[in-house]
Amino acid sequence: MNRRAAQPKGGPDVKKQTIATKSAPAAIGPYSQGVAAGNLVFVSGQIPLDPATGKVVEGDVSAQADRVLRNVRAILEAAGASMDAVVKTSVFLADLRDFEAVNRVYAGFFPSDPPARATFQVAGLPKGVLLEIEAVALKA
Repeated sequence: MNRRAAQPKGGPDVKKQTIATKSAPAAIGPYSQGVAAGNLVFVSGQIPLDPATGKVVEGDVSAQADRVLRNVRAILEAAGASMDAVVKTSVFLADLRDFEAVNRVYAGFFPSDPPARATFQVAGLPKGVLLEIEAVALKA
């Protein structure tokens, strides 16, 4: 049987572009802040690091959620997208009891037509933070 490698939708002309901005924290490992491919933008999991200091923001899960979502927004904007263009997020919580507090902050960033979302409780997150959020958006 003869098999051919599948071509990405859009054919071989679809290019991968690494997204980097000083308005969001630098990656703390061998990954990009985000990647654009075709009309999609993939934002790597963001934790509550202050982009100016590289340190975890002080405060409760609400303060951390606010910083995380500001970081997501900065990367999207650097890619030519916006929070309105987000189609899917994944939220990783150190404690699922923080679900409602995170929802209150999250709703402020997605006031209408929120994206699809999955939320997980995880055993641990980088730097001992309380949450991490990744996103996929459409690029204009």
